Amino acid sequence: MSTLGRDTPAAHDFQADILAIESIAAVPTILDVVCRTTGMGFAAVARVTEDRWVACQVKDDIAFGLQPGGELKVATTICREIRQSGTAVVINNVAEDVRYCNHPTPSLYGFQSYISMPIVLPDGTFFGTLCAIAPKPAQLDRPDVVGMFKMFADLIAFHLDANQRVASSSAALRLYENIVQSDAAPICVFDHECRLIAFNKAHNDEFFRVNGFYTKIGDVFPDLSISEQAAVMRANMARALAGETYKVEAVFGRPEFGQPCWEITYTPLRDGTGAIIGAFHQTHDISARLIAEAELQDAQEALRQSQKLEAVGQLTGGVAHDFNNLLTIIRSSVDFLRRPGLPEERRARYMDAVSDTVDRAAKLTSQLLAFARRQTLKPEVFEVGAHLRAVADMIDTVTGARIRVVTEVPDTPCFVKADLSQFETALVNMAVNARDAMDGEGTLTLHLACISGLPAIRGHASASGPFAAVALTDTGSGIAPDELGRIFEPFFTTKEVGKGTGLGLSQVFGFAKQSGGDVAVESTVGQGTTFTLYLPEIETKPSREPATEHEGEVFPTASGQCVLVVEDNVEVGRFATQILEDFGYRTTWAANAEEALEKLGSDGSGFDLVFSDVVMAGMDGIELARVLQSNMPALPVLLTSGYSHVLAQDGAHGFELLHKPYSADQLGRILSQIIARRSTGGAG
Repeated sequence: MSTLGRDTPAAHDFQADILAIESIAAVPTILDVVCRTTGMGFAAVARVTEDRWVACQVKDDIAFGLQPGGELKVATTICREIRQSGTAVVINNVAEDVRYCNHPTPSLYGFQSYISMPIVLPDGTFFGTLCAIAPKPAQLDRPDVVGMFKMFADLIAFHLDANQRVASSSAALRLYENIVQSDAAPICVFDHECRLIAFNKAHNDEFFRVNGFYTKIGDVFPDLSISEQAAVMRANMARALAGETYKVEAVFGRPEFGQPCWEITYTPLRDGTGAIIGAFHQTHDISARLIAEAELQDAQEALRQSQKLEAVGQLTGGVAHDFNNLLTIIRSSVDFLRRPGLPEERRARYMDAVSDTVDRAAKLTSQLLAFARRQTLKPEVFEVGAHLRAVADMIDTVTGARIRVVTEVPDTPCFVKADLSQFETALVNMAVNARDAMDGEGTLTLHLACISGLPAIRGHASASGPFAAVALTDTGSGIAPDELGRIFEPFFTTKEVGKGTGLGLSQVFGFAKQSGGDVAVESTVGQGTTFTLYLPEIETKPSREPATEHEGEVFPTASGQCVLVVEDNVEVGRFATQILEDFGYRTTWAANAEEALEKLGSDGSGFDLVFSDVVMAGMDGIELARVLQSNMPALPVLLTSGYSHVLAQDGAHGFELLHKPYSADQLGRILSQIIARRSTGGAG
């Protein structure tokens, strides 16, 4: 077969061609199908060269008299013309065919119908023809007949080419086989019926390892697996046979043998024309890798938990340190206040120290809640530019004369809905850090821009929509890269002891996140730092200016109104009732919401107001307020809380809220306002 491409008589081995066709087991079937399908009496596969026509395989039902090895004069055949043109010839009826009605070949060989398809090897070499004749006319020029001949001719060409490659490359084939057989990865090949047509030793060894028996050529591979695995394997094979190359991870094998997990690569098997004739898969047992990945994930999770515990430890230590300092002041002041004969001036000083220290403790708690995004915000709509200018004036006094404060605000208004107090506090916290970074001298630029989206920050995805971006840029010393990732951690500070708590930037971070935005930082050591606060922009304008409380306002005392105090902490409940009674209220104390509802009865008669904590076991204060709002709408409710994730997420749900720690003045003032509104018929 090494001479297929050569047409000189002296060099060509026609006997090799005959043997090559005989080696193709499907050829007799092909000739039989051709005759039965078309009604032709004679069909043959012929080797056609420039000067010879030799029959390689024949089916003769009309006593044409030609056997394999028999020869016709090539000049007397139409196959010579087919060899020259490379195209098929189809004749339904010689007498009616304008091209061949006067051709000598039909009369010479006595046929009226004829079809011949060229057999061309994948490299373009013309081998011969698949042809058929009949002494009577036949309807051959049909797509199904021509298509069948083309398919059979291509199949014969594919086998001839394969045989030629095997014959001419036996050493390479043996080398390839050795490589495949020595490959540790199991490889198997299957046809369109999912029958095994080839596999390497590793495949059979692995199959035995996980199933307990070996495979053999001709096995329908999916049928060898247990039912639930068979369906998965058949579906995977179907994808490959449809032309898809892909990888999957799947469990195969019997339970008693461990059922390892495999990574399987499926690839279609194509012939020289690109037609899919089967597929193969290569597998890798990835069970050990998956176990290692799971162990690594467990180790990483343990590390994250350890880091969380370390962060909690740092946070706890920082809180304990700061609160112990504050408690030291309070305890010492109280000790002195208990001394008899203490001068009034010193008594006032110690009382002021206690009051100031409580305020500092409340601020510390607020900063911690801000970082944790658990503070109760009071969002309102405001124009950022106007408040940025106002804060800039205040910052100008804080930073000192040697720091120049520059404000850059666009002409177009930019509205956000956020807690204005927390917004201003965030700006001041960033400005104070900038002042310290510049060591009291430099330029601080406050810049406002309205942008179309939130950029990706610290690995978090970007967000679409309008945002207000407030940037504070200083000309200070900058932040070292190894510290940049920690600056928003609570109690982390690069300042000297006593120069900062490390909570300012954590408040900025928590406020930004809780408000639906974020805060970014860019810094270059020796050149300066830019903090950018992002808040969602809205189109609504403020409906009114926020009301301001008048410090020092004198609140009226009560005249015997009855307040139901709902508080599950004994000390706080006792203290709250004492304060209210000192104001002139009558009080009833309930330890939880359920007890409160029982005391109120069906209509709340006898009570003028309910003063309830939010965080309680069982029904919380908000749920209680909703029940009362539904059943006793005329009975006002005042809520109080120092912390509640519900309040942090959704606000006070429309109810009056007093933040802990509250002063007696604050409690007395808000109670008198609520009761006054009730007496005049206003909303409670």
